[in-house]
Amino acid sequence: MDKVQAAEIQRHMLDAAAAISPAEPIICTLDEMDREALAAPFTKLIMALHFELLHTIYTRYPDLRPPAPDRNEVDTTLRWEDVVLQDPDFEANLDSIIFSVLSSRLQKTAVVLSRALEGCKSLGLSVDLEAIGARIEALADADRLEAAGDVRKWHHSEVRLNAETSPEN
Repeated sequence: MDKVQAAEIQRHMLDAAAAISPAEPIICTLDEMDREALAAPFTKLIMALHFELLHTIYTRYPDLRPPAPDRNEVDTTLRWEDVVLQDPDFEANLDSIIFSVLSSRLQKTAVVLSRALEGCKSLGLSVDLEAIGARIEALADADRLEAAGDVRKWHHSEVRLNAETSPEN
């Protein structure tokens, strides 16, 4: 394989990775039986794609490797106090949804956001990910939930229920 062929193969593999990555947060929301049935093969597929196939290309053509992601990338700068509430019950409803998808174990903030967004949609609440992210940050700042990392960096932080407070507080 020459460099032109390697670049074309790489492009298709990266397109495939981008196409299947939205399945991960959906798989995380499935019931236990379906999640167990899909999670392992999905992980195997991702590992093969990134750590076998693409690795082979990058070993031969290191200049094709994309730059490392910026670990300081912030997914949102929106603050909760800047969110315009259209319904006086919106904040309480959103809190209830967020707490319903949290558990006592740490979960990626991005997964919690995805689950909370689905919960909002099922209740007919019109909200975007940034507003949910801003609310999670506000709840973490108020010690109503525990956070590991900067929750503005959705893929590089985790959140869980705070053992000392309940969702009703």
